[in-house]
This record gives sequence, C-alpha cells and structure tokens, in this order.
Amino acid sequence: MVELGHYALLLTLPFLLYAGGAAFVGARAGRPKLVRSAEHALYAVFMLFTLAMIGLETALLSNRFDLAYVAQTSSREQPFWYKIPALWGGQSGSLLLWAWMLSAFSALALFQNRNRNRGLMPWVVLVLSANIGFFAVLLAFVTSPFEPTPVAHVFSNGQGMNPLLQHPVMLIHPPILYTGFVGFAIPFAFAFAALASGALGTDWFRTTRRWTITAWFFLGCGIMLGGRWAYEVLGWGGYWAWDPVENASLMPFLVGTAYLHSVIIQEKRGMLRIWNLALIGLAYSLCLFGTFLTRSGIVQSVHSFTQSGWFGYVFLGYVIVMAGVFFGLLLWRAPMLRSQTRLDSMLSREASFLLNNYVFLGLCSIVFFGTLYPVFSEALTGQRIQIGPPFFQRYAGPLAIALLFLTGVGPLIAWRRATWVNLRKSFLWPVVFSAVVAAVTVILGVDQFYPVAFAGLCAFVAATVAEEYARGIRARMRRGENPVRAFIELVRRNQQRYGGYVVHLSVILIFIGFAGSAFDLEETRLLSPGERWELNGHTLEYRQALPIEEPSYAGAVARIALYRDGQPVGILKPEKRIYFQQDQPATIPAISSSLNEDLYVILVGLEPDQRAALKVYLNPLVNWIWIGGLIFVIGNALILWPLSEKSAN
Repeated sequence: MVELGHYALLLTLPFLLYAGGAAFVGARAGRPKLVRSAEHALYAVFMLFTLAMIGLETALLSNRFDLAYVAQTSSREQPFWYKIPALWGGQSGSLLLWAWMLSAFSALALFQNRNRNRGLMPWVVLVLSANIGFFAVLLAFVTSPFEPTPVAHVFSNGQGMNPLLQHPVMLIHPPILYTGFVGFAIPFAFAFAALASGALGTDWFRTTRRWTITAWFFLGCGIMLGGRWAYEVLGWGGYWAWDPVENASLMPFLVGTAYLHSVIIQEKRGMLRIWNLALIGLAYSLCLFGTFLTRSGIVQSVHSFTQSGWFGYVFLGYVIVMAGVFFGLLLWRAPMLRSQTRLDSMLSREASFLLNNYVFLGLCSIVFFGTLYPVFSEALTGQRIQIGPPFFQRYAGPLAIALLFLTGVGPLIAWRRATWVNLRKSFLWPVVFSAVVAAVTVILGVDQFYPVAFAGLCAFVAATVAEEYARGIRARMRRGENPVRAFIELVRRNQQRYGGYVVHLSVILIFIGFAGSAFDLEETRLLSPGERWELNGHTLEYRQALPIEEPSYAGAVARIALYRDGQPVGILKPEKRIYFQQDQPATIPAISSSLNEDLYVILVGLEPDQRAALKVYLNPLVNWIWIGGLIFVIGNALILWPLSEKSAN
C-alpha cells in the first residue's frame, strides 16, 4: 500500500496537467465536453491523493522507518492515536494534507456545480488545477513524504513526533485550521473565474457563500484551538503571543471577516463590487502567504516548520504569481465593475460596514507589519530586530475598541440613511446600559482604560443584539405566534442575520476574556516540602516531588495541595519532562479553573534537597475566551444549518 501511495502521488501530475490544459482549451474554444473531461480529471486527482494519504498513514502505523518522514515523525513507543496526527506533524506530510484537502474540496465544488455556472467552471477548474499542481510538484520533486531514509541512517526505531505536538488538541487542530486555509481556495477560484470570463454579476459569491462562511468558521476554530494548545502545552501561562505562525492564521481571518460584512452591501445595494473581489483575493493570498511563513524559515516561531534555502523563494514566487495574476485581472476588469450606486449617508448601515472593513484591514496591516518587521529590519540594517506583544497591543488596542463599537452600531442603524429620531430610538437604552456597566466597572475598582472601555462596549453590543432579537420576536408574536415559536421562526427565516448576532455575542465574551489579561498576576517562589504559599485567596501547600519514568521520557512531578478561602480544592500536579529521543525538555502545567480565573502552576525546577521552584499565574476571566469560542461554533451552526431554502439578511 505504501508503494501504491507513492506512485499515486506521482500520477497526479499528468492528470493535473491535463485538467488545466483541457479546461483552458475548452473555455477558449467553447467545447463543453472538453471541460467535462477536465472536471473528471480532477475527480481522479482526488482519488489519487486519497491513495497517497492512505499509503503514508499505512507507513506510519506499520513503523516503516525506511522512509525518512516516518523516521522523523514516529517511533515504536509513540501511541497509536499519535501516529495518526504524525501524518501532518512534519513538512511533507502537512503539504500532502493540504493538497489532499484542496483536491477533495475541488471535487465537491465541481460536483455541486455540475449543472450550473457552466460559464465559470472552465476557469474554476484551471485555477484549482494550478493550485493543486503546485503542491503536487513540491511533493513529487522537492519534499516527498515517501523519500527513503539513507541506508546509513536506517534504524529499528524512529525519532518520534515533536513532544509538544503530542496533545489531544493536535488530533484535530491542524485539519481544522487547514480546512479554513484551503476552503478559501473555492471562492477565490470562482472570483477568478468571474474576472476571466467577464461574468461579473452576483453568481460567483452567491454560489460560494457557504464555502466562504465555512472556511472562515473553521479558520476561527483553528485559531481558538491553537490558543488552547498553547495555553496547556507551552507552559508560559498564556494563549496568544503574537507569534508569526499565530499571526499567519489571524491575517486571512481578519480579511475574511471584512469580506463577509462587505459582501452584504453588494447583495443589498450593488455596491463595492471591486472591493469584494479584492478582499476575497487578498484573503486567499494571505492563506498562501501564511503557509509560506510557516515553511520558509523566514521568521522565527516556536511551532513552525523550518526549511531553508531556495524552497522558501519558490513558495514565495508561487504566492506572488497567484496574487499578481488575480489582481491583474481585477485591474483589467475594473471599468466594468464600477457601480452607479453611491453611499447616501455616513449615517447608514452601509457606512458602518465600510468603516468596519477599514478597521479589519487596519488590524491586518498592523499584524502584517509586526510579523515581518524582523525581516524588513535585517534587509535594511543587517540586524534582525524582533517586535514583541507590547507593539501589537499598543496599536491594535484602539482599533479593537473601534471594532467593538461598530459591531454594536451595525445591527441598529438603517440602510441608506438613518434619521436622528430613529438613531435616538434605537440607541437610547443600549447606550444607557453601556454607561451603567462602565460606571459599575469603575466603582468596583478598575481604573485602567482598556478594561473599562471593553466592559462598556461589550455591554453596548450585547444590548444591541438583545434589542434586535426582542424586536423580531415581538413582530412575530403580533402575528399570533407564542414566544418560543416566534424565536424559532425568526432564526429559521433569517439564518444569516440572527446567526450572525450570536457570533457577535461570542465576540463579546472573547473580548471580556481579553480584558481580564490586564489583571494577570505572575509570581515565582522556592518552596520546601510542607511549606505553604498564600496568593490572592489561594493557598498552595507543596507536599513532595516524585520521579517520572516512562519509555520515551523522564522527569518529575510536584504534588501541591490547593485550598481556596481555606477550603480544600484538590491536588495540582505540574510536571517537568525531558524526552530522550529528541533531547527536548517540556513543561506540563497544572491548571485549576473557575469562571472567574485560572490558577496556572508551573514546576520550574527541583533542588537536590527536594525544594521546588514554582511559578504561578493568576489569569482572570480567561475561560470566557473558551466560552466565547463555543458560542462562536453555535452561531455559525445557526448560519450554516439547512433550516430553510432561503434566508434573508
């Protein structure tokens, strides 16, 4: 099966070459049968990549250490459930996962459009074939997952997967994140097809609406899971460090969010046609650029693939060519895309959505500049200067406040032009509620600007969402429906709108969690066995440290009794490990969670006399971030679940 997978991977190349060529000739010569043949070739590519995936996973499960990739990412001691994610635990395996997902999504998109959008499909096939083809060439000739291990380096065991990746979240985090990255290829391909064919109406974005929302949803979930992994595994007490690889996923998410808002304006008013095409092109380009950052070694990251040399330049060239061709087409078609509809007033929903877009792109620009600043500084001065979290927090903070405000304004303000009477009626009690919450926050002793501003604006957004739901339910109740029925019908008939409001609620909860970080507390102390440590109502009693001896690692675990307000809570067991095969240390924190805060304990080190160096973080409100992530899932489920044939905005 392993050899079959290898040959299947090589066989994708002629099929992709045929698919792209046949689609192009079919489009230019008006030959529908040739286009159908090109689509069938892409179906075959999906089947071939599936065989390659099965072949590589078979090699991992059967300990084929004669393959370099298996020797690098697996070992005999590695549990079965971690041999599965080993498939994407290295460079070539993760690229194979990307290519397989892209071929699967391409096949599904072609099947969905087998009887519609026939004028767009040749160009869709061409773009998807080119994208899949690039990864197929890399996998066949540059970084093959089936490359044999040099004879002198074949051993009876492998190196094993990076211990930091041996965590339950890693079973799902990369596939979920890749679903977001790769999913944007479908709306990108349809947007490209619209530009190439001249079919510049609304078909391309109506056809890909669910694709875009789904990709954006999975990208958001991937970011959230990555934060949870960092919080539990890296042992530094946080969930987000503005690491380049973290930023690589955040940038397309921000642009995708801007697109989902602005495309509503095109659908309602016929405006922003150029803008929306540019946003979807930028979103996918940033997905590719993020993949380049992860694999080129151009930036330093705690969890990136490092690959030096010409590989990075080839990948960057691919990103530039793909983006350049798309935006070149956009400039060519720009005169045909100009809308006759103009913005009627700055006091309108269109204006608030447009300002919302500017804020998202402003945030993306800050993240992009901060991520690549070390590269820019090295190119200009010869010295690599790193930018830390204070830079991002300083410049992103004001934009985050503006974003929260606009999140509340959008649902309440009218289309075209709002009157001052309507504004006063719609915003009166949300503004009052916001002011009350901000005042209460100050009375409770919070005197920092950002936490107070976040509290007030979160209350403002929550009030606007509640008002929108109440207004819709009251309107349906006047038709004779009971409150429960009115709520169900409201959501069923307006999935995108009211599901979006639930997503807004998730944003509120996440921002509450962010605001709590302003009060994080960090302390370190050396304790003897039996000694107690009082910290903000918590008592930690260090009992003892015990050795750990496992087949793949050794270390120590500290046993710490935790009391809260004098009452016993439980035993915390932070660990310090060293993995033999990788010669890599790892810190496993112990976390005691509540709705108000997390007590996060790290075993820094042990002295010969059994004294333990402990570091403790108190992280207020951090669990509101994970709760917000759950609400984010619920909101998107409401948007995407097929409750009705058609939903209004």
